[in-house]
Amino acid sequence: MFRRVGRFAVHRPWLTIAGWILAAVALSLLAPGLKSTTDETEFLPSHYESVQAGKLQEKAFPKTEQPSAIVVFQRSDGGKLTDADRADVVKVTRGLDDKHHKGVAHVVTSPQAVSPNGEIALANVVATDRNSQDGTLPDAVKDLRQDAKGLLDGTHLKAGFTGQAATNLDAQESSGDTDSMIMSATLLLIVILLLVIFRSPLIALMPVLIIALVFAVALGLIGTAAHLGGLKADTSISAILIVVLFGVGTDYILFLLFRYREELRAGQEPKEALTNAVARVGETIASAAGAVIVAFLALLLSTMGMMRAMGPSLAIAVGVTLVAALTLVPAVFSLLGTKAFWPSKAWKKRPRNRVADGLGSLVARRPAAIAALSAAVLAALAVGALSFKAEFDTDSQLPQKLESVQAMKDLQRGFSAGQSDPAMVYVESRGGTALDKGALGTYKKELAGTDGVGAVTDPVISPDGTVAQYSVVLKYRPTEDKAIDLAGGALRDSAHKAAPDGTKAYVGGTSAVLADVEKAVNHDYKLVFPIAGLAIMVILGLLLRSLVAPLYLMVAVALGFSATLGSTVWLFQDLQHKNGLLFMLPVIVYLFVVAIGTDYNILMVARLREEVRRGVPAREAVRTAVARSAPTIASAAVILAGTFGVLLLADNSMLQQMGFAVAFGILLTAFVMAMLLVPTVTSLLGHKAWWPGHQDAPRPDPAATAFPAQSPGRHRAADEEVHS
Repeated sequence: MFRRVGRFAVHRPWLTIAGWILAAVALSLLAPGLKSTTDETEFLPSHYESVQAGKLQEKAFPKTEQPSAIVVFQRSDGGKLTDADRADVVKVTRGLDDKHHKGVAHVVTSPQAVSPNGEIALANVVATDRNSQDGTLPDAVKDLRQDAKGLLDGTHLKAGFTGQAATNLDAQESSGDTDSMIMSATLLLIVILLLVIFRSPLIALMPVLIIALVFAVALGLIGTAAHLGGLKADTSISAILIVVLFGVGTDYILFLLFRYREELRAGQEPKEALTNAVARVGETIASAAGAVIVAFLALLLSTMGMMRAMGPSLAIAVGVTLVAALTLVPAVFSLLGTKAFWPSKAWKKRPRNRVADGLGSLVARRPAAIAALSAAVLAALAVGALSFKAEFDTDSQLPQKLESVQAMKDLQRGFSAGQSDPAMVYVESRGGTALDKGALGTYKKELAGTDGVGAVTDPVISPDGTVAQYSVVLKYRPTEDKAIDLAGGALRDSAHKAAPDGTKAYVGGTSAVLADVEKAVNHDYKLVFPIAGLAIMVILGLLLRSLVAPLYLMVAVALGFSATLGSTVWLFQDLQHKNGLLFMLPVIVYLFVVAIGTDYNILMVARLREEVRRGVPAREAVRTAVARSAPTIASAAVILAGTFGVLLLADNSMLQQMGFAVAFGILLTAFVMAMLLVPTVTSLLGHKAWWPGHQDAPRPDPAATAFPAQSPGRHRAADEEVHS
């Protein structure tokens, strides 16, 4: 099959390229854009209490006004507000309210909005839509910030905007800068590394242009799938998508180009060499991509909507990249021929690689010692994973210089940290009868007596008298661990226990949502990991026709996963004294390191299989497999790790942690597992590694049959499964 695909692309290059360009243009013009959301309630199933609380609010209090943003006023000199300052606060607030920006119902303040210490005053920006995620709000906040600057002239005040809408605005703008920076740095890194590896400007530039075309097609298909399937993309999906497409795409292109060069060195004509390269590497690339795709699709089993949205998007991107590697890439290089390698002459003969040959000899001579040493290194790094602590404080991941972050710190100088986003407690009558107002007053006291609660408002009764709403201001920021633990623990316990007879209580709000998110993530750890691992094992079993090899390959990758997570914990959590790491990090590392890292193990084991099929002794097979595969694996891993490592340049701590963890995990997989642990364990197991099949039984080379006129030297070069 792969030979037929390759032959079509190589011999009809213009038709193939035209098809891709047409698809990219059509999808760019016609496909709907990605929808994004940062509303955590949209990421949870309906059985979680915070989601039920949100639905009850929509039903009983459809016109409830909650501030979507908060204006934090203070004196420029940091002193207490004077009577004149307070009058200016009212004046500025009225000025902002008179602007009537789209999406803003009104901007209001009151005498009670001044802090007890007299240093901070607040004004609430109330949206026309109860949904704080209304897309018009960030733009309105941006305009209000500009308006405030003019209105504050001539006063002794300064003001900053915080709250959900302001945070969303800052996150969007920060993410936009990050995406641009990541794209530029990724492109530069890929071009430089390809130039170093192939010493050809054409090869350095062509993959970038090819992947850019693939990116347009993938983005259009993802947008279409999201529109038709009702999926929503997380705000960080664009940055991750860039890295995945350019990282994985460059890897697959490298796999094909290395093989193409080997066929040319064997004396074949360019088109014949390219067709044979697709035929030889097609199964390996398809298996590698398949492992990545099923790992991403395993996210559909997640209870988190954020994960369910990310999985199909990335799976589609990898699927498009796979098709491009087998069609678009051969078509482009069919037109270029050997000019693609200009001015380098390295394609004409295989240079001696002393490092790779030396490594192959060392691994072949001391398999037991090297297996033990590499496993010990991974195990030592994995110890750090035992102290991993999930961090759900999403606001702490934002750059501290953002206005919403600074304004929140200013607000906390005068008010409880939870003032900007209180927890919401709802009491609903079970029988549909009116609530007892006396009992509701007693209930308020019970809530206020909960440790960590700063204040509780008087209950607001629904029009039919069956639901009461309390705003509970916590002493902690809504997204920090203490607030999450309180909303999901002591506050919920108090609310449920003290609920008046005949009623049921629900706790909602951001802190409660994040408490439920934590439960959902813990559930996903136990479900997604095993399912993804099992799916990848099935793919490995089908490729290798073995039950034993997939087992020790997955054990090795699991050890690499633990070592990666442990190293990240030591670097970010321990050395930087952080409270914890991104709560999604284990899932992301598992999927990326297990799925993508398995590519290199596939390459090495496939190369080992090719060698033993030739009937050479086991030690010689290991030596040759490592020596011939190491340059390809090293090149691909450095580029892929480099593209993820670019995320370290972001201001966002979440992206930094993700970038380091995945980049380091890929390097561990390539240089420790694929080059050392996997070949040595395979060597030590011998024939047992291929049980119950006979993958180590000598068999004729199909390519030699297809090209009988080639010299014996060609047979050996073809065996160089630089499935790279």
